[in-house]
Amino acid sequence: MRLSIKNQIQPTASGPLLTAIGLLSAAIIAFQLALMQVFSIVQWYHFAYMVISVALLGFGAAGTFLSLFQNWLTARYRQVLPALCFLTAAGMALAVGASQLEPVRFDLFLLFSDASHGWRLLVTYLLFFLPFFTGALAIGLTFVMYAGQIGKIYFSNLLGSGTGGVLALVLMGWFLPNEMPALLAVLPLLAGLVILPKKNWKLPLLASLSAVAIAVAMFSPPRLHPSEFKDLSKTLLLPDAEIFTEKSSPYGLMQAVRSPVLRHAPGLSLNYTGPVPMRPVIFNNGNWDGPIVPKPRDGEPMELNYSTAALPYVIRQPASVLIPGAGTGEAVAHALARNAGKVVAVEPNAVLVSLLSDELAAENDSLFHHPSLEVHCLEPRTWLMEDPRRYDLIVLPGVGSFGGSSGVNAIREQFAMTREAFTGMWNHLAPDGLLAVTCWMDYPVRNPLKLLATLAEVLEQKTTGDLTAHIAAVRSWGTITFVVKKSPLTAEEVERIRKFCEEMSFDPAILPGLQPAERQQFNQFQDSLFFKNIDALLSPDRDSLYRSYAFNIRPATDQRPFFSQFLRWKNLPQLAEWTGSQSVPFLELGYLVVVFTLVQIAVVALVLIILPLFKIGFRNGGRWWVVLYFGGIGLGYMFLEMVFIQQFILFFGNPIHATAAVITGLLVSSGAGSYFSERLSFQPKKLMTVPLLIAGLVVVFAFALSPILQATIGLPMAVKILLLAGLIFPLGFLMGIPFPAGLSMVAKHQQKATPWAWAVNGFFSVISTALATIVAVEMGFSWALLLAAAGYAVTAGAVRLARF
Repeated sequence: MRLSIKNQIQPTASGPLLTAIGLLSAAIIAFQLALMQVFSIVQWYHFAYMVISVALLGFGAAGTFLSLFQNWLTARYRQVLPALCFLTAAGMALAVGASQLEPVRFDLFLLFSDASHGWRLLVTYLLFFLPFFTGALAIGLTFVMYAGQIGKIYFSNLLGSGTGGVLALVLMGWFLPNEMPALLAVLPLLAGLVILPKKNWKLPLLASLSAVAIAVAMFSPPRLHPSEFKDLSKTLLLPDAEIFTEKSSPYGLMQAVRSPVLRHAPGLSLNYTGPVPMRPVIFNNGNWDGPIVPKPRDGEPMELNYSTAALPYVIRQPASVLIPGAGTGEAVAHALARNAGKVVAVEPNAVLVSLLSDELAAENDSLFHHPSLEVHCLEPRTWLMEDPRRYDLIVLPGVGSFGGSSGVNAIREQFAMTREAFTGMWNHLAPDGLLAVTCWMDYPVRNPLKLLATLAEVLEQKTTGDLTAHIAAVRSWGTITFVVKKSPLTAEEVERIRKFCEEMSFDPAILPGLQPAERQQFNQFQDSLFFKNIDALLSPDRDSLYRSYAFNIRPATDQRPFFSQFLRWKNLPQLAEWTGSQSVPFLELGYLVVVFTLVQIAVVALVLIILPLFKIGFRNGGRWWVVLYFGGIGLGYMFLEMVFIQQFILFFGNPIHATAAVITGLLVSSGAGSYFSERLSFQPKKLMTVPLLIAGLVVVFAFALSPILQATIGLPMAVKILLLAGLIFPLGFLMGIPFPAGLSMVAKHQQKATPWAWAVNGFFSVISTALATIVAVEMGFSWALLLAAAGYAVTAGAVRLARF
C-alpha cells in the first residue's frame, strides 16, 4: 500500500544531504553562467535569456514530473536522489559537445529564413534542458521529502546557488569556455557520492559512467563553432589569417587575429594615396573589438587624419582629451598623433587593457605605456560621475558598423549613449570644449538620426538660440562625424571645416550658414530625405519626426538605455512592404530574437509544465490560489533580479561585478530569509503580510533606486558593496520567505499540490526572464519594477482564495 508523505514520519535533513543540495545548486547556477558565455561565442549574447529560460523550464518541468510520479519517486528517494545527481553530471559534461554537432547546430541569422534551424533550436533546448531537469528534480524531490524542514533545504539551495555564481566567475579567468562544463560537472558527481547509499551496485556503476563522461569532456573539450556570420568567422576566411593570442575571462573570450591583408581605415577619404598598414584585430566572443594600433611616431601621419574622425582636431587643437570606451586604443593613438598633451582613456574591460598593456605590448609599440596617457578600467558613465576634471575634447567610440547593422545590439544596455550620459559629458567640457562621435551610415538610416536626436535634445537643454551654432557634421562615403561645441562655432572654425571637406572630398551635413548645395558635392544620395530629417531633428518640432519615422529614433535614456533598439511594432507591415517580409528580421534581429525566444519557450513550458497538470486537475480543494501565489512569486522575483542587475551595472562600473554582486546578494539574503521562515508559524493573515511588504518596498525602489545609486556612485568600492548589502539584504530576506512558507502551508493542507506549486513557479519564472527585458525596452526599468511589485501583490491576494 502506497502512503503519501503527509502520512509518513518525515526523515531529518542530514549534513550530507544539505551538502549535496548545496553542491548541486552551485553546479546548476555555474553551468548557466558557463552556457551564457558559450552562447555568446557561438551565437550572440541574446541567448543568455534562452539559457536562463531553459534552466527555469527544467525546474518547472521537474515539478510537473513530481506531480505525476510523486509516490513512485518518494518511495525510492534514497536511490533516486544520487542517481539524479549522476545523470546531471553526465548531462552537463556532454550537452555542449552534443549541441555543436553538425546536425544540431543552429544559426541565429538563419532562424527566420531556414525552417530547419528552428527545429535545431528546439533540439538545443532539449539538450540543455535535460541536466537542468534532472538537477531540479533532485532538488524538488528533496523539497517534497523534507517539506517540514523546507527552510533548511531552501537555505542550502540558495546558498549553494550564490556560491556557484562566484565560482563560475573565478573559473572563467582560468579556463576556456569549452572547458568549463566538464569542470562544473564534477560538483553534481560529488553531490551524488556524498549521499550514495550502501549495498547498491547499480548506483556506483552509474557514478562510474558519469565520471567517464566527465573525463572524456575534460581531456577532449568540444570544439565551439561560431556562427558563420560572426565577425571572427568572416575574418578567419582571409588569406593566412590566424589567431595568435587567446585569453578567457568573465568579460568574454578575447582573441587576437592577424592576416597580411587585414586592414582597417573607417571612412577613409578617397583622396588618400598613402599605404593602409596591416593591423591585427582583437575580437571578444567572436565580435569585433578593434584594431591593435601602434604608438604614433613623430612626423608619421595616421590614416584617421584622412577620415571624418579628424574633424574635432581640425576645429581646434585640444590640450586634454577624454576617451570613454577606449577599446583597443585606436582613438587613443589618434589623439596622441595629434599632439594632445593629456589623454585619459576609460575602458571597462580590464582584461582587454591588461592584454594591450602586457602580452600585446609589442604589437602596439607599448601604446598603453605612453607617458601622456592615463588609463582607468571602469564604465565610462561611472568614471564621469567620479571625475571632477574638464576636457578640451571628449571622443566617443564609433557607432554602428560598415553597411549597417542587423540589430544584434538592440537589447544591450548602452548607458554611455543615453541622453543623461551626453548631458554628463557636456558638463565635463571646458568652456570651448568639443564632444565628437563618428557613426557609420546605415540604410535605412537609423544610427545617425538617433545620435543627432540625442545631441539636439542635450543642446536644447544646455544652450539658447540656434542649435546649429554649436554643432557641425561632416559626411564621407561611409561615415558621418558629429561635433558639438560648448561655445558657438567661430567663423574661423567654420572656414577650417569647409577647407577640410574640400581637401578630403567630404560633405558638410550640418554647419552654421550651410547652403543646401554644399551637402552633396562629393557623396550623392538618391534623394534629400536624409537632410530633411536632419533639419527636422534640429528644429523645435522634432517630435513629429519621432512619431512619423519608420524606426524608433527617440534618444535612449537611463530608464530605457537601449540605444540600438529601433523597432516600432506598428511599423512592421510598412517595413515588410519596403524591404520584403524576409528581410525585416535582419534589420532588427536582436529584439525579434528575444520575442521569438519568449514565444517559443512559453509554448514549450506550457507543453512540459502546465498541460500534464491537467491529469490531476483542480479537484479536491481547488488550486487557483496555488497558481496565483507561486506564479506571482516567480514573476516578481525574476523581474526584480533582472532589473537590479541592469541598474547596478552603472553603479559598480562593471557588468561582471554588478551581476555577481546582485545575484549573490539576493540569493544569500533570500536563503537567510528561507532559513528564518522555518521558525515562524504562518497563519493565512501572516502569509499575506510578507508579500505585501515586499510589494511596498519594490514600489519605493521603482522611484528611489536610481537617484540613490547616482548620488552615491562616487563612493569607494568597499562602501558601495556595503550600500548594496544594505539595499538588497532586507528586501532579499523578505523575498526568501513566501516560497518556503507557502510550500509548507501547501504541504500541510494540500500535500498533493506541493509539486504543482513548484511547477507553476517554474513556468512563470521561465517566461519572466525574456518578458522582463521586453518590458524594460518598451516601458523602462521603473515599470518593470512596478510589475514585480504587482506580482507580489497578487501573491498576497491569492492567500484569500486558499481553503484552509
